[in-house]
Amino acid sequence: QVQVVESGGDLVQAGGSLRLSCTVSGLPFGERAMGWFRQASGQAREGLACINSKGGFTHYPTESVKGRFTISRDNSKKTVYLQMDSLTPEDTAMYFCAAARIGWWYPARCGEADFSYWGQGTQVTVSS
Repeated sequence: QVQVVESGGDLVQAGGSLRLSCTVSGLPFGERAMGWFRQASGQAREGLACINSKGGFTHYPTESVKGRFTISRDNSKKTVYLQMDSLTPEDTAMYFCAAARIGWWYPARCGEADFSYWGQGTQVTVSS
């Protein structure tokens, strides 16, 4: 059974940083693309950052997080990370991690429909 578990969400002040972690079990982690998504209250889920199976390719489809968020992975720990800097209240949302069924796409993709296994989410709240 595949399990995807996010952690690291917290209440942080504007301008601060957080690092989210996501640990996966039940699938060959080192062979699968991973992604981070978020969903704010009343809004659709949006893709933030995706990374290929070996960590050599990344894709950030959401303009507002480019240059502030960084995705990385440690295949030895079966964990993917999302480093978030310069946080603003607009970053307040539930953050989700997801695993794909393949290692990557050409051209790069980072949409909700591209991922099959999802965690329950971790809440990030940014106060002004």
